[in-house]
Amino acid sequence: MTVPEYSPLDENEDWPTHGEYEYTRFYHTKAREFSEHLPPSFDYIVIGAGPIGAALAFKLALDHPTQQILIVEQNWDEPDRIVGELMQPAGCQALELLGLGRVFSGIGAVPVHGYYIAYGGKQLYVPYPLKPNGKPFRGVSFHHGRLVMNLRAACKSLSNITCLEASAVELIRDSGESVRGVCVAMRDNQKVQKKVTARITFVCDGISSQFRKVLNPEPVDLISHFCGLVLEHEPVATADYFTGPAGATHLRADPLTQKENPLPMPHNGHVLLDGVGPVLLYQMSERETRILADIPGPSLPSDGTQLRALVRDSLSRAAPKHLYPVLHSRLMDAVDGAQRLRCIGSKFIPATANRIPGALWIGDALNVRHPLTGGGMTIGLWDVVHLCQQIAKEDRSPRALSRATAQWQWDRRSRALVVNTLSVALHALFAAADSPDMCLLREACFNYLSRGSFYTMHPSGFLSGLFPSPLLLLFHFFSVALLAVAMRLGDTNAGFLPMRCFSAARTLWVAACVILPFMWRELRP
Repeated sequence: MTVPEYSPLDENEDWPTHGEYEYTRFYHTKAREFSEHLPPSFDYIVIGAGPIGAALAFKLALDHPTQQILIVEQNWDEPDRIVGELMQPAGCQALELLGLGRVFSGIGAVPVHGYYIAYGGKQLYVPYPLKPNGKPFRGVSFHHGRLVMNLRAACKSLSNITCLEASAVELIRDSGESVRGVCVAMRDNQKVQKKVTARITFVCDGISSQFRKVLNPEPVDLISHFCGLVLEHEPVATADYFTGPAGATHLRADPLTQKENPLPMPHNGHVLLDGVGPVLLYQMSERETRILADIPGPSLPSDGTQLRALVRDSLSRAAPKHLYPVLHSRLMDAVDGAQRLRCIGSKFIPATANRIPGALWIGDALNVRHPLTGGGMTIGLWDVVHLCQQIAKEDRSPRALSRATAQWQWDRRSRALVVNTLSVALHALFAAADSPDMCLLREACFNYLSRGSFYTMHPSGFLSGLFPSPLLLLFHFFSVALLAVAMRLGDTNAGFLPMRCFSAARTLWVAACVILPFMWRELRP
């Protein structure tokens, strides 16, 4: 696939998508194929060349120019996924610290200023927090595969990184159970193998990691499924809905034709809460918008026609025709015209303490949260930032490496706890259709966010990954719960006062059951 062309429509110099990418010429460079001449040892081995693995290999190579890094990936072609297409502002911060701040350039990426949220016929806008200089933080949305290819191009540009196209078959372990490297095999012939050793092996092979069970053998349950579609449209014709460097305004765009961008607030994430489950909409480029319809529960209808009808019903309810005539029509056309619905399971996997010497699990290979809040890459990239800071301090001895690993696990915990807990807690609220307590909490959450000031901006900081404070998250979550209690007590239609008091106490208990177990599971390592 060629490097995509894009129009710099409405671009501003301080947007993260502006300008040229310095590693574009390496976009098509081939990875090294498996051969017997591969060196038998490296300083570091990285398994997986996704966003986290590629960023880790690049930063290690920059920090340690005299050391050799091997990055192993089975397929170096452009990946095609329906998630991992939104980078929160904290993730953009991490990329800057890793020397990859320009990675969004040249791939048609779109700045994201905040969230448009709709529920029960009402709408609210949640912008990202402000920087100390008064300008707003921004996220970026993009084609996942194009971002990965830009990250891989950065790896290919460095002479001390060997980009190998091969399969990682198994971890090499000694009699003391320490990991000494990895056994790699030819991509098309698994019988042709070679053992490669390293001081540290980093496992970054993503959400479907084949090596996760080495660290964490517990079974993983599905929470829900995202069904993905693509909506094609014309770009925003003018910058009327933006205030340049200041970001998005509170104006709604009202498209008049079927060809225009149908989103209520272009260049923002959209969360529509009236469907079967939450419906997410965000642009991947100026001409394409990703549609993700959440279907709660561990399984999907086995019949394709039933699944399509379920997704169609969810989209129709989430964007009702009387409120969003053009968007409703375009969503119906998209689901009816799609040749197939692409679905991916949503999981929650808390991090497990790394007690296996010689190897470290990073990113989704270690820790998975619900994709509702788009925080996965943010956590993974900050894992890389903290890890590289610790590796730069250690003196290569096993004891020093053990100390660095322990400190890294502590450094990553607060941000991971906030983002991961928030993702599953919000999904529990937004996807619970039949529980009156959950419905009350959902309504209280919407009303709470509508209040503005810190009621809006602190939750925005949690979503963006910029406020990694577990105690502040607990404060706001139980503030929402107390608002729900007040709403129940004040609802004279909910029965006599003793009944309302009992119902309010039950709502508070349900709120505690939503968030505290997830926080505890994140704290256990």
